[in-house]
Amino acid sequence: MSPDGIRSSHSSTPGSGAPGSGSQVEVDVLAAMRKPGALYWFLLLVCGSLFMVGMALWAYQMTRGMGVAGITHPVGWGVYITNFVFWVGIAHSGTLISAVLFLFRAGFRRSFNRSAEAMTVFAVMTAGLFPLIHLGRSWYFFWLFPYPTQRLLWTNFKSPLMWDVFAVSTYFTVSAVFFFIGMVPDLAIVKRFSSGVRKWFYSALSLGWKGSQVQWKHYNQLYMFLASFATPLVVSVHSVVSWDFAMSIVPGWHTTIFAPYFVAGAIFSGTAMVITLVVPMRRILKLERYITIDHFESIAKILLFTSLIVTYAYIVEYGLAFYSGSVYEIGIFKYRTFGHYRFYYYGMLLFNALVPMTLFVRSLRRNLPYLFILSILVNIGMYLERFVIIVSSLAKEYSPYAWGTYKPTMVEVGITLGSFGFFFTMFLLFTKLLPVLSVTEIKEESH
Repeated sequence: MSPDGIRSSHSSTPGSGAPGSGSQVEVDVLAAMRKPGALYWFLLLVCGSLFMVGMALWAYQMTRGMGVAGITHPVGWGVYITNFVFWVGIAHSGTLISAVLFLFRAGFRRSFNRSAEAMTVFAVMTAGLFPLIHLGRSWYFFWLFPYPTQRLLWTNFKSPLMWDVFAVSTYFTVSAVFFFIGMVPDLAIVKRFSSGVRKWFYSALSLGWKGSQVQWKHYNQLYMFLASFATPLVVSVHSVVSWDFAMSIVPGWHTTIFAPYFVAGAIFSGTAMVITLVVPMRRILKLERYITIDHFESIAKILLFTSLIVTYAYIVEYGLAFYSGSVYEIGIFKYRTFGHYRFYYYGMLLFNALVPMTLFVRSLRRNLPYLFILSILVNIGMYLERFVIIVSSLAKEYSPYAWGTYKPTMVEVGITLGSFGFFFTMFLLFTKLLPVLSVTEIKEESH
């Protein structure tokens, strides 16, 4: 019995030495859930500390007022809305890898789907914080929900804030159900090797799973339904987020390309985050047997493909602006190229359009250190993209008398770092509390 309540599978599964065999999969995946090492505790301490600093700064903002943030006229949307769009985008690749690739029977998804699903749930939770942070008086968040009151006041359904509430809550609900249902057979396996409180915990989560033929029939039908139901959310949710901008008449926002542009960008950034998470996880948890170089090459091709779509969208944006003949649209894109935020714009182009083109080289697609660094650069580039889109358009709108610039304060930077701390803390806890690979799917593949 190991100190954390998970029995050593080596002693519980005799004759399980064949690599890739069903019992060997259980051995390796359950080994990843046993007592954490010093590196794990260090990472958890760092991420948890970042999260606590972010929460303290949020409390400071609520007590001191929104003046401690840099958002002001004319830039009323700043880092907080940038973070919201960024984290919703990160969440999208989880649904793509898990649901869409499942429907297309792509075998390599088995190495990434559990991590991607967990990433989706945690990223949506992180994204959901930022509309509340941006509100200022966060304790009035319940006003966002439509419910009858004695004052007969209803929320404004024409507000983009309302659209986000419905989009994010729907996406979180479906993603969480999809994540949990996919784990039920694996949780029953974990229960078998657990004892004490952990055995009770996993027994409750496994919902009485016995693995009978009838259970498998219903499970497969439900999983197929959820995958089919979740797939349109990849398109719909981030389209709604893009309409927060496109429905306005702000130059640089009012364009029909925003929905597919945002969806492709979301999948692009989400795929990069999957690589960022899985490369070190594979090494630390010793899962090289199940997450191979071939699998990383396949997901790198998705990264390259979505990079090409995003690059095409950058080109089309300029074409639409100059073809429109509108001096305001043309002025915004000139401002992005030569104005105050030009270096952010150049970084966006470099990390999102140029650097990913190196993935056309097969040896680089199979080089894990390079993929890891590239994935971090892509996420930096996608963050810069959201910042440039939001801030540059607001900073230089129609009237020159209303132009201004925006600079984030340390409070905003600290809360942003805190959101990353929260996300990575949740993922670290996931790696020790739940199976990081789908044991049943890998067994099915080996047979």
